[in-house]
Amino acid sequence: MRKQFLNILTVVAISVALVGCKKAKEAETTTAEEVAETPSVATKYKVDTEASSITWKGYKPTGSHNGTIAVESGVINMKDDAIQSGTFLIDMNSIVVKDIPAEDEGNAKLAGHLKSPDFFDVEKYPSAAFSITEFKTVEGKSTLSGNLKMKDAENNITIPVTVTENGNTVSIKSETFTIDRSKWNVKYGSKSFFDDLGDKFINDEFELQVNIVGNKS
Repeated sequence: MRKQFLNILTVVAISVALVGCKKAKEAETTTAEEVAETPSVATKYKVDTEASSITWKGYKPTGSHNGTIAVESGVINMKDDAIQSGTFLIDMNSIVVKDIPAEDEGNAKLAGHLKSPDFFDVEKYPSAAFSITEFKTVEGKSTLSGNLKMKDAENNITIPVTVTENGNTVSIKSETFTIDRSKWNVKYGSKSFFDDLGDKFINDEFELQVNIVGNKS
């Protein structure tokens, strides 16, 4: 009986571990597409940069780091409760590290490295941009597609989102998803570009979660 009980506990522990290790899905990524046009009767919402947020999380064999990036500006155009078009600018200079205490020198060191030419080269590419190409809802589940331009590369990504209209406000909240940084030429520590990294590599896939809030203008 005791052995049986221990076996049950083992199964439960393994199940919990598997659930806890479940990774976010990679966004469907293709070549850049034609940007969606705005109907003349669309309702325009200006992005509230203070209420909007982007969180990130990157992985390596020894652990992970996470933080935020600010939305610089943006516009969402709606018609009949559906997104028609829109563009968001992302302030790459605003990269913040959250998992290391702000007073720890490691915080500034990591943030500086992420902003350097090794990663996002924010001096040369201070902004990234997301331009909507399609929004659709199938069987109650919505996806948003758009061209993500980052550094010197541009690809189209499709992500699951929830869109909520509330009076003069609209919000677009994505599920947590991943993108492959190598497709935007972010090369440092990437096994897609270097063969001799051993266990010193950094995962190509990193997580993003986007929350955009717009106010009717």
